Amino acid sequence: MSLTAIGVIAVSIPIATLLYAYVGYPFLLWILTLARRAAARTTCSEEDSGEWPTVSVSLPAYNEEGAIAGALDALLAVDYPADRFQVLVTSDASRDRTDEIVAGYADRGVELLRLAERSGKTGAENAAVEHLRGDIIINTDASIRILPHSIKPLVSALSDPGVGVASGRDISVGAERTEAGLGETGYVGYEMWVRSLESRLGSIIGASGCFYATRRELFAIPVPETLSRDFAAVLKARLAGYRSVHVSDAVCVVPRTGSAGAEYRRKVRTMARGLGTLWHYGALMNPVRYRGFALALISHKLCRWLVPPFLPLGVIGLALLAVDVPVARVLLAAAAALLVVGWGVTRWPESRKTPPRPLAILGFAVSANLAGIAAWANVLRHGGGTAAWEPTRRGPVRHV
Repeated sequence: MSLTAIGVIAVSIPIATLLYAYVGYPFLLWILTLARRAAARTTCSEEDSGEWPTVSVSLPAYNEEGAIAGALDALLAVDYPADRFQVLVTSDASRDRTDEIVAGYADRGVELLRLAERSGKTGAENAAVEHLRGDIIINTDASIRILPHSIKPLVSALSDPGVGVASGRDISVGAERTEAGLGETGYVGYEMWVRSLESRLGSIIGASGCFYATRRELFAIPVPETLSRDFAAVLKARLAGYRSVHVSDAVCVVPRTGSAGAEYRRKVRTMARGLGTLWHYGALMNPVRYRGFALALISHKLCRWLVPPFLPLGVIGLALLAVDVPVARVLLAAAAALLVVGWGVTRWPESRKTPPRPLAILGFAVSANLAGIAAWANVLRHGGGTAAWEPTRRGPVRHV
């Protein structure tokens, strides 16, 4: 095989993977939804349900003195029967004023579970199981703000006996002065759209880590501390024979990260834990046994996560083609220039005016793919993420 042929193959692999994961797969979902109505109800009234089920909110926290009060105020303001609503904060051995602040809400029914030693977010959620009394468990984070009307739609989706997990809709707001903020907003909206298509066809592939609900019996199944519980929740549900759905009326506000560096570290951590979770539940990628769910899992998760490590292969392919193909030299130079400019945008000083949107998107893409490569390296070296966590410090919620 000639160097030119090898170069063409090397360039084609990342391009084909990227186009399928981000364009082809959603387009296929959209085509299929044209001939199929929504698979599950996502709203109901109290009269329909008879009596609202008991709900427990699991909120793990580590050194969240700056955000925890706002999260609790939002939770205590939701439209849900107070006598059927429990809020439990699990402090992962916090060293700041988190425990003190939470204790100040005791007279309003908020409960505190303090862990003597750090066990990580998933470990804290595992520890909370025996203290949660609800039939339905809702997971959220200290930096997230759940809107008052959002609990009932999420709970209503679980009135369908075939649904095991209901995931809310994220709205990214605030902290717009970085490429991370601008890029994150667009990506979150895209991801919510894809989940809505998957939900209409049967089941989403991953839940929103910011806001999702699970049947108690599914939540009680422990998840290894190094894995991602929100991703694992959907996979556990499928193994138990349940679908998982996206609920667009269940809205949570997600403040954007305040810097490109924080967003980069979040992406590395999230993808590394996601890859570990996918490997742990790898049997679900068997299309013979799990059919459409397996194909969706491969398309939505694996193919997306393969794009970053495939990109260097494309650069090598361009370098091989550049020996004999003039246009390849131009493309190689353009790729190098985009990488340099994109990397420069990721270092954009927060004190300066927001970069133009095209540059912001470029910077976000470069940062995301570099984070993906770092996540794969982490997994190959250490087998995945670690149990310990440093929550992403997000900006304040100013508007929706």
